[in-house]
This record gives sequence, C-alpha cells and structure tokens, in this order.
Amino acid sequence: MDLHGATSNDPLKTNSWKTVITLAYQSLGVVYGDLSTSPLYVYKSTFAEDITHSETNEEIYGVLSFVFWTLTLIPLIKYVFIVLRADDNGEGGTFALYSLLCRHARLSSLPNFQVADEELSEYKPDDDDDGPGKKGVGSSLKSTLEKCKILQKVLLVLALIGTCMVIGDGVLTPAISVFSAVSGLELEVSTTGVHHRYIEVPIACVILVFLFALQHYGTHRVGFLFAPIVITWLLCISCIGLYNIITWNPHVYQALSPYYMYKFLKKTQRAGWMSLGGILLCITGSEAMFADLGHFSQLSIKLAFTFVVYPSLILAYMGQAAYLSQHHEIESHYHIGFYGSVPKKVRWPVLVIAILAAIVGSQAIITGTFSIIKQCSSLGCFPKVKIVHTSSRMHGQIYIPDINWTLMLLCLAVTIGFRDTKRMGNATGLAVITVMLVTTCLMSLVIVLCWHKNVLLALLFIFFFGSIEALYFSASLIKFREGAWVPIVLSFIFMVIMYVWHYGTLKKYEFDVQNKVSIHWLLTLGPNLGIVRVPGIGLIHTELVSGIPALFSHFVTNLPAFHQVVVFLCVKSVPVPHVRPEERFLVGRVGPKEYRVYRCIARYGYRDTHKDDLEFEKDLFCSIAEMIRSEKTEFTAVMEDSTDERMTVVGTSSSNVGVRLYEPDVELPEDMEALTPEVIHIMSPEKPKKRVRFLVPESLRIDENVREELTELMEAREAGMAFIMGHSYVRAKRGSSLMKMVVINYGYDFLRRNSRGPAYALNFPRASTLEVGMVYQV
Repeated sequence: MDLHGATSNDPLKTNSWKTVITLAYQSLGVVYGDLSTSPLYVYKSTFAEDITHSETNEEIYGVLSFVFWTLTLIPLIKYVFIVLRADDNGEGGTFALYSLLCRHARLSSLPNFQVADEELSEYKPDDDDDGPGKKGVGSSLKSTLEKCKILQKVLLVLALIGTCMVIGDGVLTPAISVFSAVSGLELEVSTTGVHHRYIEVPIACVILVFLFALQHYGTHRVGFLFAPIVITWLLCISCIGLYNIITWNPHVYQALSPYYMYKFLKKTQRAGWMSLGGILLCITGSEAMFADLGHFSQLSIKLAFTFVVYPSLILAYMGQAAYLSQHHEIESHYHIGFYGSVPKKVRWPVLVIAILAAIVGSQAIITGTFSIIKQCSSLGCFPKVKIVHTSSRMHGQIYIPDINWTLMLLCLAVTIGFRDTKRMGNATGLAVITVMLVTTCLMSLVIVLCWHKNVLLALLFIFFFGSIEALYFSASLIKFREGAWVPIVLSFIFMVIMYVWHYGTLKKYEFDVQNKVSIHWLLTLGPNLGIVRVPGIGLIHTELVSGIPALFSHFVTNLPAFHQVVVFLCVKSVPVPHVRPEERFLVGRVGPKEYRVYRCIARYGYRDTHKDDLEFEKDLFCSIAEMIRSEKTEFTAVMEDSTDERMTVVGTSSSNVGVRLYEPDVELPEDMEALTPEVIHIMSPEKPKKRVRFLVPESLRIDENVREELTELMEAREAGMAFIMGHSYVRAKRGSSLMKMVVINYGYDFLRRNSRGPAYALNFPRASTLEVGMVYQV
C-alpha cells in the first residue's frame, strides 16, 4: 500500500537528487541543531548523582550501550522509517497527526465545519478509504470515534498535551543547550568549583537574551550560517570521538552489545533506572525530524540523519566513553562532561563552535514553537496572537512577539533558578519523552485508521516503542522534585489556556447558531430590507457558515440604513495544512438576487500564511463577481439546510480565470483597452474615490442581468466598503455551575480581551470600521 510521502505535490520535493541533497544540507542546520548538541550534557546528566564511575567500567559501558540502542530504536527506526511516512500532505508534527486522524475518522474540533470542506484537494484522505477489505477492527474503531464524544475529547486532550510539552521544550532546550555549551568555561577559567557559576550563568543569560532579541529579524537572515555551523560541529565531535577511541580504548565498540545494558541494570538496580533520565537526553530534538517535515522532504531528512547525524553522534558518544574508561579519578562531576574528553589544545575553538551550535539548536526549537502555536490558533485551540511573517519567500518563517518574550523570561528563570545541568536535564527529558509517547499513541491510531493495517501491527508498535518510552518516562517522572516539575507546570498552564479558549470559542459559536436569524425573516423585509439602502458595501464579520447572524438583525433593528450590498464574511480554518488558492473561497447568495446579500467563506489551512492580507479585499470582491458570472440564470431562494450545496468554489484573484479586477490610479490607456477581450467599464458621474473595472474574457459570455448586477457591485465598490464586526461580551448563563462561571466569566473573558481580532481587519481604516456590541449568555 502506498504510504503518503512528503513528495506529493510540492515542486521543491521532486525526486531530483540535486534537490534532495540541497534539502538534506539545509535540514542539518534547521532540524538537527538540537539533536547534535546532546553530547554536551548526556554523560554529565547521567553520572550526576544516581550512579558513580567505577574501575570496572561497567557503568560507562552500560550507559554507552543504552545510548547506542536508544538512538537506533527511537530516532532511526521509529521516526526515520515509520513516523515520517505518516505525513499530512507533506506536513508533520503532533497537530498534523491529529488533523490526519480527524479527517479519516470524520471528526473535527472546529464547530464551523462544512461538508464542502471535504471536497478540498488536500482533504480527501484516500481514494479507497471505504473500499473492500477496509472493514473489521479499523471500521469499528472509526465508527466508535465518530459516535463517542468522550473519545473525541480524549483525542483532543492528547494532542494538546503533546503540543504543550513541545512549548515547554521551547523553554527548556535553549536553557540547557546554551548553559551546557558555556559550562566549558569551568575547565578553562581558574576559579573554584563554587565560583564558576558566577561566570557561566551571566554569560548564558546574555547569550539567551541576544538569541531571543534576534528573533524578529527572522531565521532567513542568518539561516545561511546554520548548516555550516552544525556540519562543523558534527565533524568536530566525530573527529574528537575517533581520536579518543584510537587513543584511549579501541575496544570500546564492544559496549554496543545489549548485554552491557543488562549488566548495567543488574549492578546499579534502582540507581541505574533513575539514571535513565539522563540517558534519555541523547534523543532530545528527534521530534524535530517529524515536526519540520513541511520545510523539507522525507528523503532529505532520512539521508541527513542516516548518513551524517547518526554516525557522528555514535562516534561522539563512543569517544567520550573511551576517554572515561581510562580516567577513573574524576576531580568533579563537571569533568565527566563533554569538555573533559576534548584535548586541551583545541578546547577553546571547540567551545566557540559548541556555543554557536547551541544557538542554532535553540533557534530551531524557538521557531518550531512559533509554528505550533500558530497551528493551535488556526484550529481554535489558542488565543489569537500577533503573527509577523519575516520572509516573503520562505514558507513558515514567522515571529510571534508575545510568545517570544514570554519564552525568554521563562528561559532566563529556568537558567537562573537551576544553575546546573542535572535539573535542567530532568526537566527537558520529561518534556521530550512525553511528546514521544503522545506521538506513539497517535501513530498507533494512524496505522489502523489511515494506513488500514492490521490492528496487531498497531498493538505491536505501541507495545514495543511505548514500553521503551514508558521506561524512560518513569525514570524522568521520579525526578519530579529535582526539576521534572517544570515542564508539568508549564504544560498545565498552557493546557488550561488552550482548553479554556477552545471551550469558550465552542460555546460562543453554539450561541451564534442558536440565535441566528431565519432566512424567512430576511424575506419578510423585502428587497430594501425594510430600511434605506445607502451606497457602498457592508462587510459583516461572522463565525457562522450558514444563516443570518444575530449581529445583523441587531444592527438593522436599531439603525435605519444599511449598504446597497451586504456581505457576510467568515474566515475560518480547516483541518488541512494548506488550501490551494483556487479553492480559497466559498461564495453564495443569501436571499433572492435583488436583495444583493452574499455570503463569502474564506478557508485557510492550519499552516497557511496570510501573506495576502493587503490583497484580501480585492480577492473577496473578485470572488463575489466570479460567483455572479458563473452561477445559473435561474435562482431559488437558498435555505439554511441547503447552503453548502448552493455555494460556489472560487479562487483568489491571481488564480481566477474568469472575472478580473482592474483598479487603475489613472485612465486606462486606449492600447491596453484594445488588448482586453471585453471590458465592463463603469464611470460615475462624479469622479469616484476608487475607479473599478472588471475584465472578462470574451469566451465567457455574460447576459444583461449579470452585467447589471456586476455594474451595481462596481458602483458599491467605488462608493467604499465598511467593515462591521461584533464586540462580544461572553457571560455564563444564570444557574451555571461554579466551574463554568469561573471558566467563562473570568478565564475566557480575560483571554478574549487580550487576544487580537482578525488579521485582515487591521487593513481596514478605523474610520470605516464599526463594532456592534453583543452580549452572549452561554
């Protein structure tokens, strides 16, 4: 069976070897910065307190054996050969898996989901989804998920837990990476074991502040340095590792046998089990291979890890073990770290390269945190925040100021509060292994629901990898008081924020649905809607995808006039990574033609970037014009129940082959008029503020009724556009439980007041924007 790869429809992800090698080179700087710096702190964290380094070398050999098999089984076998194949139209990460499962099981956490969304090119899961041979346990599991609301909530909570731990990792990884890199100063500066902290902590904090302060410039401005830095670092640790193996212990390769893991646990027992929390850090950053899949391709990430990163890390860990096997008299546990095995002659250059590599690794997790928060916000699980697109060419390069400074403060607090690698490692390890456990659980469902494999394979997958990860999870969780509480607290805070926002948004939408106005009310008003129709377009923002929002009835009941053209605009996210430009809009009528009331639904994927904010108004206007041109001559009043069937799919103005919009600042030259096949030209008696023309290909013939409606639409466009949106006050109903009152009246209300409005609304002049107050009793 074909397992959907990342090389589906993206021209950047072709099978060209030149393209693959280029992407593999770039991935070294973006994906593997965090994973490649793990040798800085793995041995140091493992031997911190739980176990000691004895003359027999059984401890160091056992740790090396655990590191080798952990790197082989989790990043190589699990991620490279299995998880990377579970992409969502080329995108990866926790939310990509959740989105994939939602589509295959016909689930959605978004309340404004429509049947028409299933017709999107990237939405269709499989051509043979319901074909013969797909019945059995998979079909039963699918129907159970669709019917059981509790299981749907469990699935959502599971995805949110993984997401929150990734955010926690965004706080902890920069702290431990930079602090571990800077800790090499302890061996070079002639200070006592107590005073070295007064050097390391301030320097680490300065580097962290500098790192977060640079985020607003965007990764693309310094990204060309990332891959060379990581490659230099990997080459450096490989050579040092090889040197140590040859110099100190050429027979260290024997420790790769799994027998040494057994000897290690047999000798150390409970202390050895507790030390697994430090060994776990060797796979920190493995999740980035899957999360950053959308920027590269499966093959490029596999090549980079299998042939460059994996052998370099193995050599580095073997070299450290070889050095430690011949150096049993350790002055302090700081000497057991990475820098102790580095020859003194090259220690300063290695220190500089390590700090640069730590910055690169931290940069990757920070930008990854920005991306996952944007995904959560798109799917209604996080408050709207300001998103700045730092690159017009590179997809996914975003910057979120509020999150950036929050991460910086939390990162500094962790660095100053802990001041040692052990507790930072305990915290980071728990965050990392929790994300991996969530991925394993979701992947077991993907194997059954999406890949249609035997349920025994899913059970084997979750039992084998879940057992390994559960062992590491227990070893990390037991360190709760020694630092592991940090990711739990951070995740709990973000979890509460996400769930409160999702719950409040859902209840608010349910109120909108219950209080929407019937179309019969609109029909009773007549073509003039019972009020004076003034020139211009009234653009009403609503979350509803059908029916007439109560906001509109509230407005026309209290004011005696409204615009000659009314547009109900809904900008929503759909559970796919991207929506093609030619499928961006769903446009339809509300009421008969003479009412001039339209509905426009703009659809965006959870990874789509709203780069066309300045063009949004033009695209919206063109989509309505194209719907008018392409619809059938006869028209029956559209009822709410049939709205989806009456909606027309229209692309953006750049992808539209029908009606084009032309808005010149000056007169259109005669030679240009001659080149256009057919021009519908409207010239107002008085010079308008904005001249509008439609260009229609001659092959697309239009009748007089369509021409008349387009003419009126152009006149309304020239008269100007007003943006009307609701200013909601959400309160819990009387008689609600105390918990609901606290969540809605205080939690959701606080988040709503401090979140941003729709991004496209910022482009409308304040003089043309009107907010209508609405009280929601949910």
